[in-house]
Order: sequence, then C-alpha cells, then structure tokens
Amino acid sequence: MNIAIIFAGGTGQRMNTKPKPKQFLELHGKPIIIYTIEYFEQHELIDGIVIVCVEKWIDYCQKLVDKFHIEKVKAIIPGGSTGMLSRFEGVKKAKELYPDDTICLMHDGVRPMIGHDIITANIKSVEKFGSAVTVAPAIETIAVRGSDNKVGQIIDRSKCQMAKAPQSFRLGELFKVHREAIDAGMNDCIDTAYLMQLNGYDVYTVEGSAENIKITTPTDFYTFRALMDIRENSQIFGV
Repeated sequence: MNIAIIFAGGTGQRMNTKPKPKQFLELHGKPIIIYTIEYFEQHELIDGIVIVCVEKWIDYCQKLVDKFHIEKVKAIIPGGSTGMLSRFEGVKKAKELYPDDTICLMHDGVRPMIGHDIITANIKSVEKFGSAVTVAPAIETIAVRGSDNKVGQIIDRSKCQMAKAPQSFRLGELFKVHREAIDAGMNDCIDTAYLMQLNGYDVYTVEGSAENIKITTPTDFYTFRALMDIRENSQIFGV
C-alpha cells in the first residue's frame, strides 16, 4: 500500500495572515492545501491520505475535504508542538490504519506544485531502495556562514541539491526511528530525511522540479500564482 501523510500545521506567521493559516489561503477559489491534496487524491497508486492539521482548524479542513470531494482522506489529526512531533503524530496515526510495509510519502501541505510523476518516482524509489527524497539542483551559490561577518566556505553548487518533498520511507521504519528519537529526548529535527540518515539509513534521491516550491512567504504565494497562471495559459492557448 502507498499513502501520503500531509502536514498542514503552520500558522502563517511569515505570511502575515493572522486570521487564516497559509495552507488555507485561496487561489482561484481553491485553498493551497486542496491543490496539494488533489495530486495524491488523483494518483492511481495512492491508497489513503492522513492530514496533520492545526488543531483548531481541523473542522474547517474537514469541510474543505468534503467540499472538494476528496475521498482518500482517512484521518485529520492535530499535530505536536514541533515539526518532528507533528510528523510522529502523522506516522503514529498511519500505523493504526496500515501495515508496517506501507510506503509513506511525507509531504508539506503548502507545497502544491509536485505533479503525478514525482509521486510515482517516490514510490518506485522506496520499492527499489527503501527511501526517496525529492531534490532539485541548487541554482545559486551556497556559502557556509562565517564568523565576524565574513563569508565561510563557498561550496561548488554543482555538488549541491535542494532537499524538498515528498520524502518517502516504509511506515514501520518511520515509526521506529521517530519513537526511538523521542524516547532519547529529541523533540525536533529539521526533516524526515535527516532523522533517518542520523539513524543509519541510506537516503536515495528523486530528481524533482524547481517549481516544487514551499509557500512560506508572500513572495512564494505570488510565485505560485504566476506558475499556476502559466500552466493554465499553456492549456488554453498552447503556449
């Protein structure tokens, strides 16, 4: 089985959208999170979806799922106090619903430009290697932060990749690694791939698109809008 665990836990502080979390902002009458979920809903290899949501917005999220006729969502649950604890809540709920060998695609609710092929590639990579992390080439020079306002080491960007999402693993391994890390006192970690790598797992990459942006700031939202307009225009005018 293959499932998606989608995280919609942000409160939109960097978006300056206090009344509504960023994942619920709308473009052309559809919330960002619905754009995201629909890729998994419409993918023939995805069997179910678990959403981890800001607790007081769970009812609203459920109404959106119903309004847009999303049928694969099996649970909408509250997250934890950190990103890592929220990921564990999603994994824990998935473990109640699915067997340990289930392939889990961990994805951000505010990353709505993934596409069918990326989902397929993640599933195939986990089937073959046991893991998949969606990446894109680094397109700008990357420098390590130095001291005293100096630039540290400048890294050859041809050797760098930007880690994105989905990040995909077997459910049983995700649960084991998160449970052991939390029991050892770790309550936060930058992302799933890093946690798995820390625990000795090889992490394999899947090449994605630079369009696979995470909508965190107003600039990101305007970029998303522009990309969607380009896609729509290409369908209408063939450009």
